[in-house]
Amino acid sequence: MMSGTAGRLEIGPKPGGAGAEITRKFGYSLLYIVLIAVAALQLFPLVWLLFFSLKNNQEVFNLPALSLPMNPHWENYAKVWNVGNINVYFFNSVWITIVATVLTVIFGSLVTYAVTRMKWKGSSFVLGLFMVAMMIPVHSTLIPLFSIFNKIGLTDHPLSLILSYVAFNMPITIMILLGFYYALPREVEEAAVIDGCSVNRMFFRIILPMTSSVIATTAIINMIYNWNEFIFVNTFISSDSYKTLTVGVQNFIGQYTTDWGAIGATLMISILPILITFLFLSNRIVEGIAAGSVKG
Repeated sequence: MMSGTAGRLEIGPKPGGAGAEITRKFGYSLLYIVLIAVAALQLFPLVWLLFFSLKNNQEVFNLPALSLPMNPHWENYAKVWNVGNINVYFFNSVWITIVATVLTVIFGSLVTYAVTRMKWKGSSFVLGLFMVAMMIPVHSTLIPLFSIFNKIGLTDHPLSLILSYVAFNMPITIMILLGFYYALPREVEEAAVIDGCSVNRMFFRIILPMTSSVIATTAIINMIYNWNEFIFVNTFISSDSYKTLTVGVQNFIGQYTTDWGAIGATLMISILPILITFLFLSNRIVEGIAAGSVKG
């Protein structure tokens, strides 16, 4: 009897089960509504910019912000690319971003490896210096950096941008790498040393492949910063042949007239590469940061 009763109790419906299911579905529906609303707010500036880039000056001022242009002016994109020198600025942004990102990731990995995997007296002090550097405002360094670059002949030279990007991105790169490097198993390194592996070979052949996920995270973060950077380019670069997209947009701002459609097209061109990169690789950012924080 007791077993039969127990069997009936087990297979019977749980009290409040239907109500809990309805509550759960309602919660998920509410969450999706909130997420859709947030996504719409995030996409609003992009939609507005797209419509803005397809208008002429008269439509920009006379039509509502989200209205479609009467006749889409796709020639705005051709004008900024061929006449506005945006093709040169785009190429400069690409190669400067790539070079600075690669150097930052390599140097940051080397510093992190030396601080976390090697025993030497000044390791904590060196790590502290890099962490303190994160608190230095960029604006406070413009005059000293300009003076230094001017003395060594690097003003109006892409190398001034690359050096600045590497220096200012090193602290955040090291901070992201730290947790992951601290959690690496030392048994792998010990086995490599027993097999006669040198320190340099061990770093490039063993450590770097093991940290590929967090390296991808730091690379993407560096790329976004370098691509969108404006202050250093505007301060150190004066020649059109070395300017990047963030500064090149000023070409369409005149003393008496401003070509707003061309400005919108330039901004749209500058946004698309980094937006596409982020959409395809955003999961790597979350995975790398989560791996470093959990393992650390």
